[in-house]
Amino acid sequence: MSSLPEDRFVSLPGGTRLCYRLDGAPDAPPVLLISGLAEDLTTWSDRFLSALTATGFGVIRMDNRDCGRSTYSPSPPPNTLRQLLALPRHDAYTLADMADDAAQLIEHLGVGPVHLVGRSMGGMIAQVVAARYPHLVRTLTSLYSTTGSKKVGQPTLLSLALVAGSPPPRDRVGAVRGHLRITAHIAGTAYPIDEVEEAAHAGTTWDRTAGDGAAGTARQIQAIQASGDRTAELARIEAPTLVINGDRDPLVAPSGGTATAAAIAGARHIVIPGMGHHLPDALALRIADLVVGHIEQVPA
Repeated sequence: MSSLPEDRFVSLPGGTRLCYRLDGAPDAPPVLLISGLAEDLTTWSDRFLSALTATGFGVIRMDNRDCGRSTYSPSPPPNTLRQLLALPRHDAYTLADMADDAAQLIEHLGVGPVHLVGRSMGGMIAQVVAARYPHLVRTLTSLYSTTGSKKVGQPTLLSLALVAGSPPPRDRVGAVRGHLRITAHIAGTAYPIDEVEEAAHAGTTWDRTAGDGAAGTARQIQAIQASGDRTAELARIEAPTLVINGDRDPLVAPSGGTATAAAIAGARHIVIPGMGHHLPDALALRIADLVVGHIEQVPA
């Protein structure tokens, strides 16, 4: 990428203010990247972004609500017990609300239909966008995500405890240490984390966090839980769909990817041996190639 992208902002009709960035040529075919739980728009590595822009795509990245520099909800977060028991508060927002945010960003930019790529919770959001706004989505790629069914994609107890039960960091050093601990656990067996790279990413996320990050993460977990089983909704997706996940994912069990592909007519499913719940630079080019190949199979 020839220059550093800048943070841009849009105020949506419902009151949410989204932060986003644009990479690549402004008139290139658009790819919207939607990050996962507690992940801001810098989660997508330069290697992955460059692989997309060098192939001729324009990339849109966004901070989901309750993350990065986007709006933080004024609602109290659910406590740890509610998270562990999956008992959302009455005032919880849902994945559908987050999908509305993404759809409104697309409409604001006037770039639809876009190629959607979402990871983890971002995959769930992308699925809902594709189901509810088919005119805005040309293709869908769902990375290590699931359907919301309690029968599939469930985390191990240790993974759940690490994500929901870890005390919130008090400073930048604590945020980096916490990120390294969780990411090392969920990354899988074949692709151990690069601690220098991950520490830099965690520090950047801490610096960009414009609200209470721990409360935001708790509300995002609650949004997933409040959305329930979306299998029937996934059956409405018409966009050509690629589902990618690893076979060593302790946070979203591989059965979640299998169920996602089964729920969407004609979906292609790729399982990467040794990959966990992480997109390391060691896999960035491979997954970017899979995404580009999927996109290029669809007529312009």
